[in-house]
Amino acid sequence: MELEEAIRTRRTHKAYGAEPVGRETLEELFELARWAPNHHLTNPWRFRVLGPAALGRLKAAAGEEAARKLDRAPTLVAVSAVQHGDDPVADEEDALASAIAAYIVLLGAHGRGLAGYWRTPEVLRTAAGRSALGIADDERVLGLLHLGPARHEQRVPERAPAGNVVSFLD
Repeated sequence: MELEEAIRTRRTHKAYGAEPVGRETLEELFELARWAPNHHLTNPWRFRVLGPAALGRLKAAAGEEAARKLDRAPTLVAVSAVQHGDDPVADEEDALASAIAAYIVLLGAHGRGLAGYWRTPEVLRTAAGRSALGIADDERVLGLLHLGPARHEQRVPERAPAGNVVSFLD
């Protein structure tokens, strides 16, 4: 798949087939993610692939109603960024670099025919949710990637024209 096609055709999916993404494919996606630009090559991103026990802990922390959404996709990956606390600019740069790395995972998954969804569930902003996944206090949680086979095609949403969001400054 061409890069521009991947960018234009990647969609958020909320309905997945049951087959989880294989470990080899996940490792390929994380290999791609490490090429995200990051200041001083800090490699701040952290990816945690949730196995059955981790998912169970997270669902318990989320509560019954929110836990149902955690069952949408067969593979879940928590994404966080290591933060150092003594330099807010570097911490922000590291969080943004980690967000790019997460998007690379989504694009790479799409290029392999997989569906993806980037969520920021409330449970990941709680002490219980962080503890369920072993996320340290020095990490900023960026979200939860849902990955798996698409159950159906997504419609192409309308996007604002580039002219609405671009300024050329003198």
